[in-house]
Amino acid sequence: MRFVTKQIHAYLDYPVAAALMLLPGLLGLGSSNPFALYLSIATGIAALILTLLTDHQLGVYRIIPYKGHLLVDALVGIVFVAAPFVFSFEGLDAYYYWVNGVAVLTVVSLHKPEEAQSVN
Repeated sequence: MRFVTKQIHAYLDYPVAAALMLLPGLLGLGSSNPFALYLSIATGIAALILTLLTDHQLGVYRIIPYKGHLLVDALVGIVFVAAPFVFSFEGLDAYYYWVNGVAVLTVVSLHKPEEAQSVN
């Protein structure tokens, strides 16, 4: 049941990057550890750059292969799930990273492989 296509993923990338940069301030992250605020903002900036450089419909420079983008996304998901344990995030700080980490891993795991193009 893999339904997240390359195109759907491309359209999700920009709003997700913006949310990672804006939500920490709006939610008041950082009460258990100031790094909870900065990790998300830095990840949002990196996600925006990654998206601009990815070889998909909305990539501007299309340098990074889409599979490489998916690998980075999976690594971010793992880091987000682990961050509360590693950095002692508590309360909202921890829940924010767990929810986002699981969401990213879910999207990556639901990625629909592209069909091979046949050459006739």
